[in-house]
Amino acid sequence: MVTGDQVAIGREIAGQVGLGEKILDAGTLDSAVDDDELTVRVEAADGFAQVFPEHKYRIVRLLQGRGHIVGMTGDGVNDAPALKQADAGIAVAGATDAARAAADVVLLAEGLSVIVHAIRQAREIFARMTNYATYRIAETIRVLLLITLSIVFMNFFPVTAVMIVFLALLNDGAILAIAYDHVREANRPAAWDMRSVLTIATALGIMGVAETFLLLALAKQVFGLDQDLIRTLIFLKLSVSGHLTVFVTRTRHAFWSKPAPAPILLVAVIGTQTVANLIAVYGALMTSLGWRWAALVWAYALFWFLIEDRFKLATHYWLDRHVRPDRTPGRPNLVRNADK
Repeated sequence: MVTGDQVAIGREIAGQVGLGEKILDAGTLDSAVDDDELTVRVEAADGFAQVFPEHKYRIVRLLQGRGHIVGMTGDGVNDAPALKQADAGIAVAGATDAARAAADVVLLAEGLSVIVHAIRQAREIFARMTNYATYRIAETIRVLLLITLSIVFMNFFPVTAVMIVFLALLNDGAILAIAYDHVREANRPAAWDMRSVLTIATALGIMGVAETFLLLALAKQVFGLDQDLIRTLIFLKLSVSGHLTVFVTRTRHAFWSKPAPAPILLVAVIGTQTVANLIAVYGALMTSLGWRWAALVWAYALFWFLIEDRFKLATHYWLDRHVRPDRTPGRPNLVRNADK
């Protein structure tokens, strides 16, 4: 808490809201020998009272210099410099035009509880973005690697150009619905962790390629299907497995964990898969597959869906132990530029 009120008032208010009672006079900022000593005082304090605008600005810069992500709320002209410097400057309802112009976020509702709602909503959006990135990368690896390896090592085109177009159009339906999915918000500040995203996505993508090649081998060597029928089989497998992967990547926990998928996501997946099955079964611009083979593809895809979900959990467990054992996204190991 940083306030222009008297120390006694600041200490009383801080105690009532649970911030602590170590509220220092702003004069302690001026009496520090150097910035290192001053930074120690700022980090140890619960707040400062009787501050001037330059004190607020200096406190923000000192905390940023130690790698902290700093948020600042204010409503007056004197808060504008600190709001501008902060990583997240928040102008409360009724703030002056100067404070609004300097802030990153402007609250329209009274009170500070709206900040909590904004943080929760932001973390949900971030979770959806992470889930989408994982799904998109995994699917790209799955399709491109399958096609490339099939052509290079088997001289066989597993899907036709028309099938690729169908896959792209059907995937778009599920992808759009991800933006409205129910997600579990993080209990700590979120940060991009592309290493984990790439690890999970690559693992799922490679597993998808392996299981599709196994199906290709079974169809060719065991069942003796002709090439055109195999292509339809692979098309349906890629479509079904791809949309089942949405439910694998939407959470880092088991696929049945709460919150449940949003109805719009379920409707999108059911709708696109209905279309994909009708295309494959009745042979729209491809060889007709028939319901018997379509049912076998679904059984095969569901079997591997369960394995992929367990493999995802194991990969997250390995990442937690070896890559991100003590992640604190809210306090990155960096020194921010003092001139924002």
